Amino acid sequence: MSARREQELQDRAIVRIAAHLPDLIVYGDFSPERPSVKCFDGVLMFVDISGFTAMTEKFSTAMYMDRGAEQLVEILNYYISAIVEKVLIFGGDILKFAGDALLALWRVERKQLKNIITVVIKCSLEIHGLFEAKEVEEGLDIRVKIGLAAGHITMLVFGDETRNYFLVIGQAVDDVRLAQNMAQMNDVILSPNCWQLCDRSMIEIERIPDQRAVKVSFLKPPPTFNFDEFFTKCMTFMDYYPSGDHKNFLRLACMLESDPELELSLQKYVMEIILKQIDDKQLRGYLSELRPVTIVFVNLMFKEQDKAEVIGSAIQAACVHITSVLKVFRGQINKVFMFDKGCSFLCVFGFPGEKASDEITHALESAVDIFDFCSQVHKIRTVSIGVASGIVFCGIVGHTVRHEYTVIGQKVNIAARMMMYYPGIVTCDSVTYDGSNLPAYFFKELPKKVMKGVADSGPVYQCLGLNEKVMFGMAYLICNRYEGYPLMGRVKEIDYFMSAMKDFLTTNCSRILMYEGAPGYGKSHLLMEIEYLASQHENHRAIAIALTKVSFHQNFYTIQILMANVLGLDTCKHYKERQTNLQNRVKMLLDDKFHCLLNDIFHVQFPVSREMSRMSTFNKQKQLEALFMKILEQTVREERIVFIIDEAQYVDGTSWAFIEKLIRAMPIFIVMGLSPFPEIPCEAANAIMKNRNTTYIMLGTMQPQEIRDKVCIDLSVSSIPKELDSYLVEGSCGIPFYCEELLKNLDHHRVLLFQQAESEEKTNATWNNLFKNSVRPTEDTHFYTFVSEGRKEVCYLASGVRLKNLSPPASLKAEEEVIFSKSELPKKYRFPENLSDSEAREVILHFFDNIIQKMRSSPEDIIPSESCQCEELLQIVILPLAQHFVALEENNKALYYFLEIVSAYLILGDNYKAYMYLGEGERLLKSLTNEDSWSQVFENATFYRLKAQVCFNMGQMVLAKKMLRKALKFLNHVFPSNLITLLFQTHVEKNKFSHLMNQHPQEGSLPGKKLALLYLQAACFSLLWKIYSLNFFFHYKYYGRLAVMMQVNASLETQNDFQIIKAFLDYSLYHHLTGYQGVWFRYEFLVMEQLLNLPMKDEGIEIMAYVADTLGHIKFLTGHLDLAIELGSRAHKMWSLLRNPNKHHMVLCRLIKSLFLKSRYKHLVQVLGWLWDLSVTEEHIFSKAFFYFVCLDIMLYSGFIYRTFEECLEFIDHNEDNRILKFQSGLLLGLYSCIAVWYARLQEWDNFYKFSNRAKTLVTRRTPTVLYYEGISRYMEGQVLHLQKQIEEQAETAQDSGIELLKALENLVSQNTIGPVFYPRLYHLMAYVCILMGDGHSCDFFLKKALELSETQGNLLEKCWLNMSKEWWYSASEFMGDQWLQTVLSLPSWDKIASGNVALQDVQKNKFLMRVNILDNPF
Repeated sequence: MSARREQELQDRAIVRIAAHLPDLIVYGDFSPERPSVKCFDGVLMFVDISGFTAMTEKFSTAMYMDRGAEQLVEILNYYISAIVEKVLIFGGDILKFAGDALLALWRVERKQLKNIITVVIKCSLEIHGLFEAKEVEEGLDIRVKIGLAAGHITMLVFGDETRNYFLVIGQAVDDVRLAQNMAQMNDVILSPNCWQLCDRSMIEIERIPDQRAVKVSFLKPPPTFNFDEFFTKCMTFMDYYPSGDHKNFLRLACMLESDPELELSLQKYVMEIILKQIDDKQLRGYLSELRPVTIVFVNLMFKEQDKAEVIGSAIQAACVHITSVLKVFRGQINKVFMFDKGCSFLCVFGFPGEKASDEITHALESAVDIFDFCSQVHKIRTVSIGVASGIVFCGIVGHTVRHEYTVIGQKVNIAARMMMYYPGIVTCDSVTYDGSNLPAYFFKELPKKVMKGVADSGPVYQCLGLNEKVMFGMAYLICNRYEGYPLMGRVKEIDYFMSAMKDFLTTNCSRILMYEGAPGYGKSHLLMEIEYLASQHENHRAIAIALTKVSFHQNFYTIQILMANVLGLDTCKHYKERQTNLQNRVKMLLDDKFHCLLNDIFHVQFPVSREMSRMSTFNKQKQLEALFMKILEQTVREERIVFIIDEAQYVDGTSWAFIEKLIRAMPIFIVMGLSPFPEIPCEAANAIMKNRNTTYIMLGTMQPQEIRDKVCIDLSVSSIPKELDSYLVEGSCGIPFYCEELLKNLDHHRVLLFQQAESEEKTNATWNNLFKNSVRPTEDTHFYTFVSEGRKEVCYLASGVRLKNLSPPASLKAEEEVIFSKSELPKKYRFPENLSDSEAREVILHFFDNIIQKMRSSPEDIIPSESCQCEELLQIVILPLAQHFVALEENNKALYYFLEIVSAYLILGDNYKAYMYLGEGERLLKSLTNEDSWSQVFENATFYRLKAQVCFNMGQMVLAKKMLRKALKFLNHVFPSNLITLLFQTHVEKNKFSHLMNQHPQEGSLPGKKLALLYLQAACFSLLWKIYSLNFFFHYKYYGRLAVMMQVNASLETQNDFQIIKAFLDYSLYHHLTGYQGVWFRYEFLVMEQLLNLPMKDEGIEIMAYVADTLGHIKFLTGHLDLAIELGSRAHKMWSLLRNPNKHHMVLCRLIKSLFLKSRYKHLVQVLGWLWDLSVTEEHIFSKAFFYFVCLDIMLYSGFIYRTFEECLEFIDHNEDNRILKFQSGLLLGLYSCIAVWYARLQEWDNFYKFSNRAKTLVTRRTPTVLYYEGISRYMEGQVLHLQKQIEEQAETAQDSGIELLKALENLVSQNTIGPVFYPRLYHLMAYVCILMGDGHSCDFFLKKALELSETQGNLLEKCWLNMSKEWWYSASEFMGDQWLQTVLSLPSWDKIASGNVALQDVQKNKFLMRVNILDNPF
């Protein structure tokens, strides 16, 4: 048969289903009768492979568990498939896989047993031979033990209309298990009956003391014996052994033809998740994973073991009930066994697609239900159930042609052992006990027993049932308050409580506080703190209780527990003590004959009166509620009562109704913590939530700084690594419980190391320490981070640990191909020549208007159907691909995808993530061995280019330049390092440039490798010219010019439109910044010519949007504000239509700054609104930060309020540690500097120093970006105002400070990368410094220069301020110290301006006037 035909057969659904079932079922008769019984003779082999459970445990607790499942399934199937193949070759049928063991059958006539036993012994010895030959994995102790039995076997089939199961039972089944139990490593044990039936002349044995079973030593056939002939003869008696044309197949079931009826019958024996896997044509390994589950092992022992017909009905009844119970709670039966004189069901909760939040509770509820039912089934003598929770291996184990979905792990063993060692009860391990969220009184700790194969199971508990009587004194809050541990991140929530408490005390009215938050948000800790605070008041009594899930189903339970506490019954040890206390408390409130009303609710034994025996249940409840009201009325007259209820979502309906009456009847303060209601709240609960005296508070997540503080306190350290901080902040999602679990997991794996803190020393920036600075907690938590004797410790990570690849703790573990095509058009369209600036402007704007019109008129052809989802694709496609290839150890492919990830994160503005994945890439790069291969050279160059980009974005220009030189060296482009080679290389590139500009485009595309190298070269040179432009030394501009020319040349060689357009725009910008002031530059015309030849679709339309955006940016930098607004508005429309939020937000930011300087406030506010909506919709922190930056600018320079100063400050406080903002130094510099300027104007110098110092740390991170120069100009203004303070105070350093400040401002103006648009502000500040220093002549010069530039650029904002400054400085007006304070207090809101209540002309006058009371030179 051809390989293709064989593969077609293997892919058939019926063949894939049959691979999960034995021939006994596949070729059986499918009787509808349940249970059905069938008898036959045969030989059984039981193979136990020990060592896999320990290996599973090892992998499940390993640091990098995600890869553990792949390794585990590979090792498991390496050994098990070899055994399966050997059994199939020798004619056996694999009946079941029991974890890491298997049961095989040779079904024959009784008269053939003698010969078949010989075959099976031969098979067993060869299996042992396999493991002697195989090289065992390092650290893996694999032991194979085999038991054989023969004789009469009965098959029992049972189940319901949807699922069927089968068992083999009888003496032979019991014998094979016993034989295997006697076996040691590499033993083959024959049961007594098997020894009786075999051909003893063929077998050499060894007797086992005191046993009838024997151990096989070897086979001893006669000299003339031919085993192959003997074997062939034996196989003729096996019904389904492949022979003839099919002899090359291991199983005939591999040849099954499609048969819908048979397929339907077989499906009933297979789990639903397997059928789905087969339907979806997923690989076998798809379902293999290390997974947290809950195991429920049920064992049924029978009164009459031997008769299958008798026990069959009992097993059928039990199975139907177990299935129905599991279905409700999303559990499944994985296996059914018949060993050790009993029938065992292996049930699992938490299989893929079946994970539930209350999994452990559901498992225990199911176990109790199953126990209760099965205990009543006729013929069942004993029911024993073991429940264990934890990580186990879940996956398909076996061979390609015969395998099963199974679970393996220590938790499976523990559940099985508890079931056997604690018969007749429901038991669970400590993990199940802790995770059940059930009251402690539902359990009873049992004496420890030594259980086979379980080194340390921990405490074992009996589950007493979920309907026991209430036990007083067991409903306290579930956490403790520690004096030395502050409550983190809940200041507002505590303030709510203190305010409500104050109202409660002053108004004498009831108050209800309800704190809602998901599990893990810290509600219990918050309530514990509230209980402590409430108890501090004199004559107050705080009663705190915690409810559980079962509380909801117990009538009046919450009030019962609260009243037990009010009456002091919670501390009583005996019912008589409770009865005495009750009698004393209610004797004046309740007639003696009604005392028995309290019997049921408080478990006392007052005599039952005749009146009470005749009273209806309804009237008893009314009487009880009336009594409780009287007791509480009496109590609140003596002391104030504060009820605190944790997990209040479990308050029962009757208790809610009583609470509603209670808060209307008397002053009670009730504080509740609750998760979202599991069901729709009852009417009374809704009424309480809507009550005017109820305050409902939604608990939010903790802020990153609060998580950081919590971690430092938990670890008692003064700082933690930034990588750890990022891991915990992101991994915890701001949820305290998640953070604690992640920390415990790190501690378990010994990832965290500690050492005594050392004094800080300045270090030079290197790639390795660029981001790896520690982060510290806030100052008010320092007290809690000291270890003994006031010493400080710092935390650091163990070497080589990759936090993002760590396996998550078990408590937290839950549950496209892009084708680029481009159509080239011949270069036949030319831009009109000899146009004036105004004509060129109109032509270009008209071009973009036409593009927008076509985009709107033909959206289906041009506009994408959905918005850009780059980040989603990155997370769900590219990152998993990279990790997949890491797991497969295909490092070349993994490196490629990791570098793609870095590039994507740089585009998305996340420098920190880019840095982290570069670390992963560096590790992979070092693992590659073929250093001279083209691909590795290219990846090295790409790696260093991306490193350079990160350094560039972080303002580390020296390091960035070093990285770029390394990248170019890999590309065989050594950039000049001295003036001689510089001049030579410049001459070469000029000639090359002239040649490339004049040549006609070549037909066909360049080879892929060359094209990739050219793209990379262009990217390197694009960064390099910007770095050189930052340097103050004159000759560096020649290096910059060479770099930008080399970028253009490399781009022209690519013949790629986008590369060429990008290079021309960079070339144009370079010339603008180095002194050319024309509106339209030659290379901008060339860009427009390129656009005319692009197709109106796909990449072409995006390039057009990019050009409009970039041209607008260039015009803004060069001070052509009107044109920048026109281009920016068109770019905004195009990116909006293209649904690319990442590009859209940038064009809005640029447009806003142009509108701001033009004082076009109505349009400005409109665009600000778009930016805000985009930032909220896309959760874009950069956009939101820029929004608040502009809001601060509006207050400082435009004279009105769009968002309040307090809101802006709150945003900065909450988000300054955001990783994207933290490494967007220009934006954060601007925010800090604006706040500093605000405080400097108000002369609040302490606050000024606080924010100015923060800004100062970012000043050195110079980047040639608009944001950086926006930020530095604000920072310099703050320094100028501080100089004014120094001069007023006649500080000794004032003159030196003034000179240094003036030099710094002059240096900024002289830089090639700062655009002319910033010159008016810088000259304005220079003028102010000069007048402060008494240099009136220089002041006049700089003022004149600033006014001229403002007029030319149309910068109305600066022009207005300059005129007011000039008038103020040179007028005879007296100094008014509180002038700005008065202005701040009268700043109008935008709403007042928009409504016409305030005129825009008046707003223009709300400018800060820099104080000048020094007209003579004091120096």
